[in-house]
Amino acid sequence: MAGLSAVIFLPDDTGKTGYPRPMLLGNLMGAPLLAWLVDSLSAGGVERFFLVCRPPWEAAARACFPDDTQLVVAEESQASEQIQVFLSAAGDEQSDVIVVTGPCVLLPYDAEILALDGAPEPSNLLCVKKTAFQAAVEAKADLLEVLKDQSAPYTDRDGAFSITSLAQLTDFQPLLNRAHLYRLAEAGVEIWDFATTYVDPMAQVSPQAVLMPGTILRGKTVVGPGCVIGPNTYAEDAVFGAGTVVNSSQVFQATLGQNCHVGPYAYVRAGTVAGDNAKIGDFVEVRNTKIGDGAKLAHLSYVADAEVGKNVQLGCGAVTVNYDRAKKYRTTIGDDAFVGANVSLVAPVSVGQGAYVAAGSTITEDVPPLALAIARARQSHKKEWAGKFKLKKP
Repeated sequence: MAGLSAVIFLPDDTGKTGYPRPMLLGNLMGAPLLAWLVDSLSAGGVERFFLVCRPPWEAAARACFPDDTQLVVAEESQASEQIQVFLSAAGDEQSDVIVVTGPCVLLPYDAEILALDGAPEPSNLLCVKKTAFQAAVEAKADLLEVLKDQSAPYTDRDGAFSITSLAQLTDFQPLLNRAHLYRLAEAGVEIWDFATTYVDPMAQVSPQAVLMPGTILRGKTVVGPGCVIGPNTYAEDAVFGAGTVVNSSQVFQATLGQNCHVGPYAYVRAGTVAGDNAKIGDFVEVRNTKIGDGAKLAHLSYVADAEVGKNVQLGCGAVTVNYDRAKKYRTTIGDDAFVGANVSLVAPVSVGQGAYVAAGSTITEDVPPLALAIARARQSHKKEWAGKFKLKKP
């Protein structure tokens, strides 16, 4: 299928199936069936897509295509003329067009995996000559009916299967995921365990990345070269720069620079942007925070709505107190500052560049650059107290 164009009809079959959205937009392992189909077609060499779709489903359908995909979308009433323009731009060397008329899956043929018996059945995946599109336009006939009539259908022997219900997809879940992982492995991704690794068809994983057991990559996650993701890591719409390591953690809608280290058991939430060589350590939760190059949030911290400068170090248990039940406030920590263990920074507050905050302090006022802030009660001792009041053994 190298160099081919594909025309996908997304029928609104909700009235027939009773599902809240068309079956092609039904989820398979968290990603729409259309996304899996686009991934399989692209892997087979399809480079250009024309999508026939009703307006209510256009946004969801567009999200199933990678951002750099050559995609044209049209309503059914305008499809005939626009398809002609679309196909003419493909060049004369493309005589065949892949046409999808309804829900289906496309698998690489493997007799041992599919193990099918009996006569092949037609599917919703067709191979159509470009001339058939022109004939349908000139005859002013129903485009889809003409294409079906003048096509060579793919069959289960070709790895194409029509889908008639969402329940039927369960048979294809492991096959589609395994086929996707095989393609990543062929491209140079090191995958430790194919049985416990899941990669969304819209995610991008660079060669030389390592996916360890229990890794789940969803949405438009991007993994750079040399990254080590896992074990037991979940990422959704996240971006990992080259060489970043994420161990037993969850990362949502966040961007991490190069050579960062996350985890184990970190929770990196939406709006987090970390520079290069940053560390988000064990049992650290971060949200809506910008982290500078080389900053270290080592362990047991909560940092939200904050600006953390370069080479900042937060001690164990340091937290930003950002919420007063009515509104959230921001904390700013300047470059090269040091925040000791068990410090509470009560926002809105800032810690100046190069400043130190003593362990156990509750900071409610801005700390000047290069200052030492101490905000805790002076230690005192009550002599002989333990001898008088400690519990006596019977």
